[in-house]
Amino acid sequence: MSTASDTGRRPGAAARLGVPALRGHGRFVTGNLIDSVGNGMLLPLGLLYFTDVRGLPAAQVGMAMTVGQAVALPVTFLAGRLMDRTGPRAVVVAANVLSAIGFALFLFADRLWHVAVVHVVVQAGINMYFTAQRTLITHVTDPGERRAWFAFTGSLRNIGLAAGAAAAAGSLAVFGKGALWWMIAVDAATYLLAAVCFATLKTTPPGREETPPGVRAPRSDHTRRYLLLVAVNLPYVLAQAALSVLVALYATRALGLPASAASLLFVANTVIVSGCSTVVTARLAPKAPPRAVATGYLVMAAGMGAFMLPALPSLAFTAWVALVTAITLFSVAEILLGPALSELSVSLTPDAAGGFTQGLYQFSWAIGMVAAPALFTLLLEAGPLLPWGAEALACLLAVAAAPALKTPDRHRRRNPH
Repeated sequence: MSTASDTGRRPGAAARLGVPALRGHGRFVTGNLIDSVGNGMLLPLGLLYFTDVRGLPAAQVGMAMTVGQAVALPVTFLAGRLMDRTGPRAVVVAANVLSAIGFALFLFADRLWHVAVVHVVVQAGINMYFTAQRTLITHVTDPGERRAWFAFTGSLRNIGLAAGAAAAAGSLAVFGKGALWWMIAVDAATYLLAAVCFATLKTTPPGREETPPGVRAPRSDHTRRYLLLVAVNLPYVLAQAALSVLVALYATRALGLPASAASLLFVANTVIVSGCSTVVTARLAPKAPPRAVATGYLVMAAGMGAFMLPALPSLAFTAWVALVTAITLFSVAEILLGPALSELSVSLTPDAAGGFTQGLYQFSWAIGMVAAPALFTLLLEAGPLLPWGAEALACLLAVAAAPALKTPDRHRRRNPH
């Protein structure tokens, strides 16, 4: 764990960019980056592998994938219980090993029930990883730099996803779809390498911050406030899903744009988030997490409005300008929301970083990602404005709820005696 003196010796450029002190965190940074590269390499290509290499029907493969991901939902709570017993490092290591096994099983899956089984394994690893990853950050970094680390790991994730996707695209372009087989083998190996990086970390559980006598809130109040956080997180989860599920369908079917439009918007989002997360979080975002959440959701709602504009008959000519504006607002909102929500997820209540609460928080991610494809496609079929309007309304409701997300140290009252 870095010390205050380490922070003080940070290079001026790194401090100005909001990058946390990295000395002593090489394996942690490397593990996060490798894990993200593995995700970027193969997750978008799983459907292609089973349809074009294994020759399975696309619609049935999609259903099998959804079933497998849904079956893995309860793993968030199992991972939380395991984290309470063994600590977050062991769960993160096990998650990467499980993901490696799942992707390796792709090589032997040639029936629909095999597709469902391997996606149970892969999604279980993903759910385990993200259940424990936020708490692991609190075990390897200084409390004063917590949000900076959430922003930095978010940037790493975007860089890793982009690098993995670029490597996959390059391999497919050069070697064709036959490259998918060995890409799977390489991907499984990357998860094992990430597991080694995390397994060798030195971790120190943070000291438990106690509320002073006389102002300690009842446990039921903590539970209600954390459930509110889970609810407030859902519009952000759905917005993230919209980027991969909704944008491509909307751009091509509702606006008549080429399929490459969605890829360009995804690249723009990746560049903005990976390049600006740390500096915006350090220099521009409100310091209080609830204010950052409220601001982020206001910007996100504006982004949803921008997505709607070209679907209006009189504004169809604004398609490219509107979409570029929308993805820029979306990216800024993501930068504001991601680190702030993650910080609240481990600090909102005294037990926030524990296994049950982290499992509950990750469950909101898992259920949102499972539900989003069906929800957004149904809304889009009903009308091109509906999915963006529904998401904008959800964001505005989250803005109204955000002020209630005060961490314990922000709502204490001084004892007049």
